[in-house]
Amino acid sequence: MSKVMKTMDGNTAAAYVSYAFTDVAAIFPITPSSPMAELADEWAAHGQKNIFGQTVKVVEMQSEGGASGAVHGSLQAGALTTTYTASQGLLLMIPNMYKIAGELLPAVFHVSARAIAGHALSIFGDHSDVMAARQTGFAMLASSSVQEAMDLGGVAHLSTLKTRVPFVHFFDGFRTSHEVQKIEVIDYSEFERLVDMDAVNEFRARALNPEHPVTRGTAQNPDIFFQARESSNKFYEAVPDVVADYMKEIEKITGREYKPFNYYGAPDAENIIVAMGSVTETAEEVIDYLNAKGEKVGIVIVHLYRPFSSKYFFDVLPKTVKKIAVLDRCKEPGSVGEPLYLDIKSLFYDKEKQPVIVGGRYGLGSKDTTPAQIFAVYNNLKQDEPKNNFTIGIVDDVTFTSLETPEVVNTSAPGTVRCKFWGLGSDGTVGANKDAIKIIGDHTNMYAQGYFSYDSKKSGGITVSHLRFGKSPIRSTYLIDEADFVSLSQQSYVAKYDVLAGLKKGGTFLLNTLWSKEELEENLPAKYKKYLAEKNINFYTINATKIAHELGLGNRTNMIIQSAFFKLADVIPADEAVEYLNKAIEKSYGKKGDAIVNMNKEAVQKGITELVKIEIPELWKNAADKETADSGLAVPFTEEEKPDFIKDVADVMNRQEGDNLPVSTFEGREDGTFPQGTAAYEKRGIAVEVPKWVAENCIQCNQCAFVCPHAVIRPTLLNEKEKAAAPKGFETLKAIGKGLEGLEYRIQISPLDCTGCGNCADICPGKKGNKALVMTPIAEEVEEGVSNWKYASEKVTIKDGLMDKISVKGSQFCKPYFEFSGACAGCGETAYVKTVTQLFGDRMMIANATGCSSIWGASAPSTPYTTDANGRGPSWANSLFEDNAEYGLGMATAVRQMRDSIQLSIDSLLEKEIPQNLRDVFNEWVETKNNGELSKAASEKVIEALKGFKPCDACAKDINNILDKKDYLVKKSQWIIGGDGWAYDIGYGGLDHVLASGEDVNVLVLDTEVYSNTGGQSSKSTQTAAIAKFAASGKRVKKKDLGMIASTYGYVYVAQVAIGADKNQFLKALKEAESYEGPSLIIAYAPCINHGIKAGMGKTVDREKKAVEAGYWHLYRFNPLLKEEGKNPFILDSKAPSASFREFLEGEVRYSSLKASFPETAEELYIKAEKDAKDRYEGYIRMAEMKY
Repeated sequence: MSKVMKTMDGNTAAAYVSYAFTDVAAIFPITPSSPMAELADEWAAHGQKNIFGQTVKVVEMQSEGGASGAVHGSLQAGALTTTYTASQGLLLMIPNMYKIAGELLPAVFHVSARAIAGHALSIFGDHSDVMAARQTGFAMLASSSVQEAMDLGGVAHLSTLKTRVPFVHFFDGFRTSHEVQKIEVIDYSEFERLVDMDAVNEFRARALNPEHPVTRGTAQNPDIFFQARESSNKFYEAVPDVVADYMKEIEKITGREYKPFNYYGAPDAENIIVAMGSVTETAEEVIDYLNAKGEKVGIVIVHLYRPFSSKYFFDVLPKTVKKIAVLDRCKEPGSVGEPLYLDIKSLFYDKEKQPVIVGGRYGLGSKDTTPAQIFAVYNNLKQDEPKNNFTIGIVDDVTFTSLETPEVVNTSAPGTVRCKFWGLGSDGTVGANKDAIKIIGDHTNMYAQGYFSYDSKKSGGITVSHLRFGKSPIRSTYLIDEADFVSLSQQSYVAKYDVLAGLKKGGTFLLNTLWSKEELEENLPAKYKKYLAEKNINFYTINATKIAHELGLGNRTNMIIQSAFFKLADVIPADEAVEYLNKAIEKSYGKKGDAIVNMNKEAVQKGITELVKIEIPELWKNAADKETADSGLAVPFTEEEKPDFIKDVADVMNRQEGDNLPVSTFEGREDGTFPQGTAAYEKRGIAVEVPKWVAENCIQCNQCAFVCPHAVIRPTLLNEKEKAAAPKGFETLKAIGKGLEGLEYRIQISPLDCTGCGNCADICPGKKGNKALVMTPIAEEVEEGVSNWKYASEKVTIKDGLMDKISVKGSQFCKPYFEFSGACAGCGETAYVKTVTQLFGDRMMIANATGCSSIWGASAPSTPYTTDANGRGPSWANSLFEDNAEYGLGMATAVRQMRDSIQLSIDSLLEKEIPQNLRDVFNEWVETKNNGELSKAASEKVIEALKGFKPCDACAKDINNILDKKDYLVKKSQWIIGGDGWAYDIGYGGLDHVLASGEDVNVLVLDTEVYSNTGGQSSKSTQTAAIAKFAASGKRVKKKDLGMIASTYGYVYVAQVAIGADKNQFLKALKEAESYEGPSLIIAYAPCINHGIKAGMGKTVDREKKAVEAGYWHLYRFNPLLKEEGKNPFILDSKAPSASFREFLEGEVRYSSLKASFPETAEELYIKAEKDAKDRYEGYIRMAEMKY
C-alpha cells in the first residue's frame, strides 16, 4: 500500500488512531488535550466509522473524575473505551485508574502531558501529570513526535487488548500535541489486520451482563487482599514482549524502527543521555552534530516507561557507555531524584559495571529546550565529576543547579527554511499559518513543521508562529532562533519586542503598518533601521490593517499577510498558493457564509498586489533614536515612574524575555505571590481605533464607562483647583446632577489600554443622533490621550460619595479595582466584575475558578486587580477548576472564625471596666459587624480608639488579640467567581453544597454558555440548537436552569442579569445579594468570541439587550427576605419577549452554522430551542404570579 502523507498535529494523530479502536469515548475538556475528543466527536457527527464499522459514541461528562468513572463503567459493560486528558484532569482520574488496572480492563488514556498547578497554574507541557499516575498500574507508552503519536498510539491500543493491562499513551503537551508536522498516516485496514479479535471477543464476553452475571468490586479482608493483588503479576510481565512485537509490526508497515527503548547515536558511545518525549528529537540533532565532529555520544529514548523493562534497556545500551545523564521533565521536591533518574539508577544496582549516572530537570511548563541546552548536558558529562541534580534552560543563582548554556549552534537539517510570524491573538495569524503548513506539507514534496507560542492573554495577546520546511524530516522541537523570514502583523510591537532578533543576513522582513514610506523614516526605531541596513535585509511593508477594514474583515489581517508570505517566500508558485489558500478559506469559513468567504479571497489577492518594497538607505546604519520614538505612540511612563517589580520582572516578561530571568528573581515570591495592579503599566496600544469623546454630544449618563470591558473609560469630576491645573486640551463640561454643583465633568479614555471593541460608541445615546464617542484611529488620539489620562488618574481625586453608588451614573464615579485585563476585545464577562469591584472592591475577597476569568484575571505578570490610595483592594486567588466554591467557602469560614475571635475579646472587654470611648466604639462595631459599609466606619473608630491605649493586665490579652486581628475588623465581601463550565458542570457539586451551607458568600457566574477558556465546548449551560464542541450537530437537550435549582432551597438569593438589557436591575441585584446575610447567586449573561457574533465583538452589549428582548435570556430576582415579609420572593424583571427569537439565533454563527452543516436537523432544533425558551419564561410567569 502506498504511503499517505498528511499534515496534522499530535492531537490529531492520536485522535485518528484512537478512533479506530474505540466504541465509546468519555471525556471532559482540558487544555491541551481537548482537540482529541473534539475531533472524535466531529468525525462521529459526520459518520466516520471505526474498524468495527461503527461511529464512536462520545460522551461529555461534568468533570474528569466523572469521565473516568464513565470509562470504567463502559469498559465493564463491554465497550472498548478511551479518554483524553492532561494535568489536573489526569490526577482526578487516578482513583478510577487504580480500579481499571486492578480489574484488568483494556483501555487507553491519551494524555497530552502538562504541568500540574503548584505555586502557579501552567497550561503548558511537562511530565508532572503522568509521573503522578505512574503508580496506578497502567502501562505507560511515550511518544516523542507527531509521527510517533500516530505509530505508538496504535501500539498502545493493540497491546492493551492483547495483555488486558490498560495504557497511558502520552506525549508532550503543546510541543507535540499542537506541533503541526507532515507525517505518514497508517490506514485503518492495517490496524484491523493487526488487532487480536479473539482478545476483543473475550473482553466482551467478560463484560457485566445479566445473561451471565458475576460480582466485581468486592470488599476484601486481610486474609486474601494481598494474595489477590499479587495474582495479576503475570499480565504485567507479558507487556514488554507484547509491546515489542507490535512495534515490529508497525515497523513492517512504516519502515520506522521502534523498540521499548530505542538507541540513537554512536555504537561505541561513552557519554549518553536517557530521556523521553519531544526532547529526544532535539537531542538527535545535537548527536548528529557532535558525532560528525568525532565525539562518541548517543541517547536512549524511552518509549515503554511502565512496565520498565531492564531486558529491553540493556539490549540497546552500548557496552562502551561510561557516563549517563538522565533528563526528567518534572520536579519531585524532597526526593533524592526525579522518577526516570531513579529508575535508571536502580537498573544498575546489581550490575558489575557501574557507569556514572547523573540526573537533571528540563523543560518544566514548556520551557523551550534548545540544542544549546543539550550541548550543556554533554559538556557536563565530559567533566571528571559531572554535576548531579542539575537544571538546564534556566539560570539558578540561588541553589546553583543550572548548567551553563554554550553559544547557539544551528543543528537543523541543511536546507531547512525557518519563518516567524508575530501576530495578535484573534487576528487569524495562527489559523492562517496552520493553513500554510498544510498547503506546503500536503501539496509539495517538502516536509513541514509549525509550532505556535502564545502568552496567556485571551484574544489580543501575543502569538508567534514558528514555521519550518525543507527536503528532510524536521526534528527541531524547539522555537526558531535564527530565521530566514520574519513577519510582523501588529505595528505597536515594533517598540515593545525585538522582533528582528535572529533574522539572518539577507533574510526577509514583512511589516504590516499604517505608516507610509515617509512615516517609516520618522517612526521606525533606530535599532530596527540599523539591523535592517547592517544585515542587508529585504524589507517589505503592507497596510493589511487598512485593507482588512476596507474589506469588512475588522482586525483579521491573516489572509493578507499569508498571501504576501507565499509571494515573498517563493516556496511554491504564487498562483498555486492562491488556489490552495482559496480552498482553505472555503473549508475554514464556508459555514460562515459566502460573504465571509469572498472577503477572505479578496484579501488573498490584495496581499500579493499591495506589497511595498522598501529600499533601505545607507544612512540607517547610523540611525539613532529620538527620545520620544515609540512606534508612533506616546511614552506612558518614564523608567523613574515604574516600581522595581515592573522594571525588573513585568517589563522583562512583557518583552518576551522572561526566559532570561534568573531564579533569584523569585526570592520572596516562592509561593507564587504577585503584586496587584501591574496591568496598568503594560499600555499595550493594540487597538486600531479608540473612542474619542465629543463633549458637545455628551449627556453625562456614564453608560459607556459602565459597559467598558477593560475599564479604560473614566467619568471624571474636577473641582476648581483641579480644572485650573489641567493640561491644555483637557476639555470639560459643567457637571450635571444633584450633588455635583460647582464641579466639571469629563470622559477620559486611556487609548493605550483600549482594545478597540467599540461597545462604548455603540451604546452611547448621544444627542440628536450624534454620538458623544466616535471610534478614531489610535494615532490621532494617543499623544494627547496619554497625558490627559495621566492627569485624570494621578492628579484628580475620586469623588465617589456625591451620588448614589447603586446607580448607573453614580457607580462609575467609583474607582474600578479591576482594570486593563487581558480579556478579549468586547468580552462580555469583565464589565460585570468591574462593577462589583467598584461597589465593594476595598473589602472584597475573591475565589476565582480556573477558566477565562482566571486567565484574564491573573496571567503573570499582568495583574488587573488593583489597589486604592490606601493600599486596599480585592484579594484574589485561584485554586482549581473543580473546587472554587469550596475554596471560597474556606476563605469565608476562616474570616468568620477570626472575626468571632474578635467578638469574644470585645465581649470580654465589655464585661470589664473600660473607658467609655472604648465601650462606645466596641458597641458600635458589634451592632454593625455584618453590615459591609457601616462596619468600615466602625472598624476605623476601633483602631483609632486603641491607638496608644495602654491596657491593664486584665485587658491586655483581649486588646492585643483585637490589634493582632485588626485586618479582620471590616466585614469582608466574599465573592466566588467563575464561568458556566465550573458552575453548571465540574464545580456544581461543590457549588450546591456551598449554597446549601447558608454561609454569607456571593457567587457570580459569568455565563457564556460554553467552556470559553478551553475553546468553546458544550456545557450544561449551552442552549438547545447551539453548535459547540461535543455538540457538533447541535445540542439536543435544553439548558440547565441553575438559578431555579438554587432557589428551591428557599434561603439562597438568586438573580439572573444582563447589563445590556437592564443595568439598574443588575445593580439592584448586586446590592441585594451583597447585603443579604446568606448565600447569593448571580448569573450574568456574557456574550463570547466563541459565539461567532456576526455583528462583531463591538456589539456584545447590544447582544445582551437583544437576548432579553427575544426571550432567549430572562431577568429575575429571587429574594428570600421578601418571603419573610409575606411577599412573593420571585420578581420577574424582564418583560414579555418582543423580538424575533429566530432572528436572534441567526445573529450568531453557533446557531446559524447548524443550517449549513446539518440542514435536516436545524429546523427541528430551532423550533425546540424556542419552545424551551417559552417554557422557561412561562415557568417564571407562574412563579411571579404565585400568592404568598
